[in-house]
Amino acid sequence: MTRIGNLYGPDSTFLGVPSADLSDPPSWAGTDIMIIGAPFDGGTSHRPGARFGPQAIRFTDYLPHDGSRPHLALGVDPLAELRVADAGDIEMPSGDTELSLRRLEEAVQAAATAGAIPVILGGDHTVAFPDATGVARHVGWGRLSMIHFDAHADTGNTQFGSLYGHGTPMRRLIESGAVRGDRFLQIGLRGYWPEPETLDWMADQHMRSYEMTEIVGRGLDECLTEAFAIALDECDGVFLSVDVDVVDPGLAPGTGTPEPGGLSSRQLLDAVRRIAMELPLAGIDVVEVAPPYDHAEVTAYLANRVVLEALSGIAWRRRSAAGQSPREPHWPLLRGRGGSDDRQG
Repeated sequence: MTRIGNLYGPDSTFLGVPSADLSDPPSWAGTDIMIIGAPFDGGTSHRPGARFGPQAIRFTDYLPHDGSRPHLALGVDPLAELRVADAGDIEMPSGDTELSLRRLEEAVQAAATAGAIPVILGGDHTVAFPDATGVARHVGWGRLSMIHFDAHADTGNTQFGSLYGHGTPMRRLIESGAVRGDRFLQIGLRGYWPEPETLDWMADQHMRSYEMTEIVGRGLDECLTEAFAIALDECDGVFLSVDVDVVDPGLAPGTGTPEPGGLSSRQLLDAVRRIAMELPLAGIDVVEVAPPYDHAEVTAYLANRVVLEALSGIAWRRRSAAGQSPREPHWPLLRGRGGSDDRQG
């Protein structure tokens, strides 16, 4: 787990935060947030390229990489207030999936066990299996709930004959017992997959999927409020997994399996911020950024901001818990007081 920097480009940390070497725990003792790169796209079923996602998420910004990002709405600076470090990329050879996933799980578990919240930059969604597994080994087997933003359920039994691929990680997590099926919340599903057999399996696991048709009808805010109640029931931590293809490809084209008709960028950012403010996040991954298909880096910018919104929400939540009177959010979606995001224009 020695830090190798950025596997596919110049060594740079996320927006200039300090680097960390996971093989030397004393050097990052007390870290609150550990950024871990997962440059793997060996599990893609269509367009590859997500191995370059961690580099794009780290690099893409028009502001200086100075380790500071004050949040206008929340009045916090997550990169300054939280102790954030970047462990660089895990060496994940695409030709050896099981070795790659094992290395990633070990890195995530090491960070979580030391008290840091792992934030994994993907990579295709195959990495969610080791990501959430590593966190569950720390939080408790079956005590970790999942909030999963995606156009696709990722609950296939196999992919091209393999148990591991970006279409199977959620089934592997439930089958292993790391995450209970009835504490698995999926948001933004749409399109033409999975097939009835897989949907039946999902129903048998008591998974809860908020498809886009339901989100449009009820409003994203109401769906989130319901999902939060399920996620907190008999669980001690929440894992947030964000596949950028949950957003409409007109706003996030740089991904391997685009599906029209998704969330807006603003909806996703608002939702992630609210999740981080209201729930005890134990781990996060942001996946499926494929720079070869991006335009003007808009998908990379979005993924970068997803990470920042999550960190800002965590910083706000910690300030609030410490009685430090953070700025009170003043719009409904952040505080679950009604007002569907779909109807706010």
